[in-house]
Amino acid sequence: MEQAFHLQYALDTFYFLICGALVMWMAAGFSMLEAGLVRAKNTTEILTKNIALYAIACIMYMVCGYAVMYDGGIFLAGIESVDVDATLGEFAAREDGFTGGAVYSAASDFFFQVVFVATAMSIVSGAVAERMKLWAFLAFAVVMTGVIYPLEGSWTWGGQDVFGLYNLGDLGFSDFAGSGIVHMAGAAAALAGVLLLGARKGKYTKDGKINAIPGANLPMATLGTFILWMGWFGFNGGSVLKLGDIANANSVAMVFLNTNAAAAGGAVAALILARILFNKADLTMALNGALAGLVAITAEPSTPTALEATLFGAIGGLIVVGSIVALDKLKIDDPVGAISVHGTVGLFGLLIVPLTNSGATFSGQIIGAVTIFAWVFIASLVVWGVLKAAMGIRVSEEDEYQGLDVVDCGLEAYPDFTGSRK
Repeated sequence: MEQAFHLQYALDTFYFLICGALVMWMAAGFSMLEAGLVRAKNTTEILTKNIALYAIACIMYMVCGYAVMYDGGIFLAGIESVDVDATLGEFAAREDGFTGGAVYSAASDFFFQVVFVATAMSIVSGAVAERMKLWAFLAFAVVMTGVIYPLEGSWTWGGQDVFGLYNLGDLGFSDFAGSGIVHMAGAAAALAGVLLLGARKGKYTKDGKINAIPGANLPMATLGTFILWMGWFGFNGGSVLKLGDIANANSVAMVFLNTNAAAAGGAVAALILARILFNKADLTMALNGALAGLVAITAEPSTPTALEATLFGAIGGLIVVGSIVALDKLKIDDPVGAISVHGTVGLFGLLIVPLTNSGATFSGQIIGAVTIFAWVFIASLVVWGVLKAAMGIRVSEEDEYQGLDVVDCGLEAYPDFTGSRK
């Protein structure tokens, strides 16, 4: 019995850590995707934002975020492994052996949680790219990862009441791995920033014309998408929370299968719709379609069949193309399509959960979605507004024209091609 417990503890902890490492690798995916979809003169700055926001997220979640999210939870310095003897006795008394719950190091749980925080913040960086001040963005990252996201997470995964008014779990809200909790939340923060920031110069003309501003490196953007696709197996798979018995091992396998199927469906559907709308096989739409499929299935990847997951992902791919086009018509400038991928499709992912999960309700999903979006959007709008008044959030027109690589970082990503290297 003791040996079996130790084995399960080691297996579940190791699985948590490996999945956390896969999610951490998504930071590289976001970096490559965004660097590929911005102009060459802003590449170094977007990469700086991504590595800095990841580090800030790790520190802020350790300092206060984890405590906020889990009702006065402990700081990282106080996180220790479970009392093995006490837990062994508890499990020995169970009639169903070791299938009742996950057993793993609390430190591994923190690590898995903190990389989710960084993912939510990474969504913001692409949407505000090419015209936001670097230090204003990093200041917002401190508040987003330390307070805004953890408080919203406390109402969902933390199980706390929303400002003491109602409990989302009691209403039938379910979000398995974070279509709303992580992705829609990141998009809500991004939307608030974009609305205050305004569009890039030259993106929209006074006569209503929309000018395409192509990215500098589509191979890099494609690499970033594949890295995110791979990291998503940890994102969704790790949310099963354990691996140490047959039932959960089967659940993990199904989550992996459905995650992959949804991404494939999203990529194909977006590519076909782009061909119909634009008469071209638009690579950027295919990339965002794959990501949209992944976001769509994240809210519930364990209960659909593989065919259902493919269809859900395909619908997500169609939605993201329509959303990108619609936001452009509204003159909401999102250089990488992050608001559409993570926000619009994140909402769709929440709304389809009751189709395959009888424990969720449509009313609960709607109330949960409204709660998450309203809190994150309003809180972010306030923070962005304070930053705008205190230090400004937009670079000057001259700096925007010159490029933020030189202005903010003093380095260019491609000096041999831009002519700055003599």
